[in-house]
Amino acid sequence: MMQSLAQRKPGSKHLSEPCEAIPSLMRVAKLYDLDDIRIEEHPVPELSPHDALIRMAVCGICTSDTFPWYVRRKAPAVLGHETAGRIVKLGSEVSEFSVGDRVFIHHHAPCMSCRHCQHQEYSMCKTWRESAIDPGGLAEYVRVPGHNLSHDCFKIPDTMSMEDAALIEPVACAVQALRRKSPVRQGDHVLVIGAGMMGQILMLLSKHYGARTVIAADRVPYRLQKSLELGADVAIDVGNGDLRDRVDNATSGDMADVVVVCPGSITAMEIALDVTAPGATVCLFTPSREDEELTISPHEFWFKHITLTASYSCGPPDTRDAANLIGKDIVTADRIVTNRFSLEEANKGFATVSAAQESIKTLVIINDKEARS
Repeated sequence: MMQSLAQRKPGSKHLSEPCEAIPSLMRVAKLYDLDDIRIEEHPVPELSPHDALIRMAVCGICTSDTFPWYVRRKAPAVLGHETAGRIVKLGSEVSEFSVGDRVFIHHHAPCMSCRHCQHQEYSMCKTWRESAIDPGGLAEYVRVPGHNLSHDCFKIPDTMSMEDAALIEPVACAVQALRRKSPVRQGDHVLVIGAGMMGQILMLLSKHYGARTVIAADRVPYRLQKSLELGADVAIDVGNGDLRDRVDNATSGDMADVVVVCPGSITAMEIALDVTAPGATVCLFTPSREDEELTISPHEFWFKHITLTASYSCGPPDTRDAANLIGKDIVTADRIVTNRFSLEEANKGFATVSAAQESIKTLVIINDKEARS
């Protein structure tokens, strides 16, 4: 069982009964299509003895939740998995949390015992893939099943804001990519293709992990400027000139030791393979559509010792590391959140993320009072 990040106060006790009246109905933002998100009333989820009911404070909108090919096969659905809130009711068998705890909750939780978990391939775990929160983060209340509660849910420190806590999951995805899948070494040249929210987090962490040169590549001037403001050494407009020549210049001829490809674009992946240093790692951070294929040169891979890898989501060690990084102000909401919308404005939030223009991170503030707690 995973341990809480924040130490429980002496004398605190487990409370299974709610500390306030909980309504029978709640509002949710239900997606029928990317341009059809409806505010509906749903019953507040019932708890089993091992579950917890969370009053949601904040939920981020993940870029993956705006991929048409990805979300349309889920619709209609209540999406949202970058979550933070407060426990308002507990099942009778829950002992490690109390009503009133402010918590991070992960929508997926691995078994921690299968061969995939033993290899730290948490997103390959059958239990991880089958676990979920009910109904999704874009709701006033969320039921956290007992398995998720005990395996990847933890109390957040009193010093951490709810908005910062809502960044734990995306930061954890970047932690997995840069520590386990495509490790950044001291002195590396790191190129991040795609300077949206995840790109900005990846660049911030690359600097923290010791990269000598961090290069942002994107087509949107706003995002390139934001990259420089947050500490990137070089920002390259991929629509203006040859990327290979500019990476060559930025690295004094070394080229990139680590390339992280944020868009699920075959073109972006092909560009990434063209700017690698000998011995480099290329990390595919986002999936492409099922019907797309990437062509590589095995000859070049062999002689240049190139590693091509992928990084899908994260696991419990990554969420703990992410919370610690946020606690050290390496990544914070103040630095990367550019847009905030109410639950009723969720459609505007999705449109903002889909547009991918003058924005970085978009949050949905579900309970303003809780979000400021």
